[in-house]
Amino acid sequence: MERGRSKLQELFKHPLYNLPRPKQQEDNWLLRQSASEEEGYDKVTWTRDEETHPPWLRFHLGISRWELYDRKDLNLAQLTHYLATQRILGAVQKKGGTQLKLLVSFPNYGQALLKPMRQSRDAETDVNLFYFSDFERHNAEISAFHLDRLLGFNRIPPVVGRLINVTTEIRDVSTDERLSRTFFTSPAGNVCFYGQCEYYCSAEHPVCGRPHALEVSLATMLPDLSLAPRRSWRSPWRRSYSRTKLAQWEKDAAYCDTVKKTPPYNRGSRLVDLIDMAVLDFLMSNMDRHHYETFEEFGNETFLLHLDHGRAFGRHSQDEPSVLAPLVQCCRIRRSTLLRLRLLSRPDFRLSDVMRESLAQDPLTAVAPLLAEPHLSALDRRLATVLAAVQTCQDGNEDVVYNDLDEHDDQQLGENP
Repeated sequence: MERGRSKLQELFKHPLYNLPRPKQQEDNWLLRQSASEEEGYDKVTWTRDEETHPPWLRFHLGISRWELYDRKDLNLAQLTHYLATQRILGAVQKKGGTQLKLLVSFPNYGQALLKPMRQSRDAETDVNLFYFSDFERHNAEISAFHLDRLLGFNRIPPVVGRLINVTTEIRDVSTDERLSRTFFTSPAGNVCFYGQCEYYCSAEHPVCGRPHALEVSLATMLPDLSLAPRRSWRSPWRRSYSRTKLAQWEKDAAYCDTVKKTPPYNRGSRLVDLIDMAVLDFLMSNMDRHHYETFEEFGNETFLLHLDHGRAFGRHSQDEPSVLAPLVQCCRIRRSTLLRLRLLSRPDFRLSDVMRESLAQDPLTAVAPLLAEPHLSALDRRLATVLAAVQTCQDGNEDVVYNDLDEHDDQQLGENP
């Protein structure tokens, strides 16, 4: 490795992270032109000139058929800085889902999805809790974005950590009366709230500042559904979400044979896309993947959106092999994914090392590391498990690797497939 360069810089210089990108779809989202003078909002007029676009709009316009963003796009750094520093103009509780999350607004019409800190970073999920009963973690959302990027997927909307003031940046700017009614000051003098939702929204499970400061994750919002409709797909490997029943895939070792015959998994890259997602979920121990989404505009030939990772990184001392069921049962994996996984298992690009370095770029690292060291070590252990599963597949099957790199030779990529 060249002296003076970080492992992360060297990783992103590798040929595997610099493959030719598909052309961006031009004019695939509508531009909003506004001369609004609503109170608190900036007066803006957006044209087709990119220089007039705020970072969140440039992100929307840069979405392609195959990824949410180009890793080399300079707007990515501008967007995360924007999320971390923009003045919060409003905050309301977002509908849907089982746990508390807020939708915050910025003066130039940008929005972000806020998830608050509910427990310390090193608190492991109680072994007696089911996967659907755990607190969501703000640092899991941030860490999932960084891991997805390191794997070369680029399918999670950018997420950044931020230290906010519960009083001035949520309570005082909220127009949500139902949310506002749940604010109170604790006996310790901390400003708290709990909102209204299915799980953990009660005075017994409050979100509290110290006394006003609160760590949160802020995720970039996707284009509005009226502009870019999305389709929701039920995952074939969805869990039963029952305390007593198993899903069909948990009882049938040949379950993938049926999936392979079922549209849209019977053609194209959809099956290996799903296996990419399973690898991501296994590495961060996320069992809560019941649905996934795609943009309708791109039809079935497109990437899968990786959304909602608040229940990831719950346990570092225990792995969940069942999350890898799509890979183990189907014995298929994308070649580019396999090569990147092998690269990240090498000492000079060890996954835990580049993950630590990537997370250090987040503003909340100034408070404390976003992932405790045992979680980083678990990434290396789980990566070895994934590679071992692929090797087992190759020992007993042909046609395990889906070649998405036909035009690239092994020497150029720096490793044999």
